[in-house]
Amino acid sequence: MANIPFYAQGLKFSCKRCSSCCRYESGFVFLSKKDLEKLTSCTNMDNNSFIGAYCRWVTDWNGKQVLSLKEKNNKDCIFWDSGCMIYDARPIQCVTFPFWESVISSAHAWEVAASGCPGINTGKLHSGAEIGQYLESRTSEPVVNRGNEQ
Repeated sequence: MANIPFYAQGLKFSCKRCSSCCRYESGFVFLSKKDLEKLTSCTNMDNNSFIGAYCRWVTDWNGKQVLSLKEKNNKDCIFWDSGCMIYDARPIQCVTFPFWESVISSAHAWEVAASGCPGINTGKLHSGAEIGQYLESRTSEPVVNRGNEQ
């Protein structure tokens, strides 16, 4: 019998735009080529200018240099200022929150995330299939590696 994920019957989530996932803690917002295209278009910048102004290269779990948005000194996302300044062009990582593998790996992980996110377990019911699509969208757009950012 196949392992049925705990979210197979769906999970409730509606973003409250509280910005808890965008502020206060250090983290990475990894960018795919599609993310980079949306963001350079949104900011009217070319890749090199955008990367220089808003990104940093970080080492991932495989030892590769990958592209991530910078953070402000207070740990807020570089694009947070009384709300997300790029909400309509935000990266897939932001769009798919909280439906990340680490958050939906178990009911316990989901409830831990819920303790810091008022949108989890409220509002719209996202089907198991829809959650699977969120997961697929994260893996179908690989993160930009140093050297393939063009």
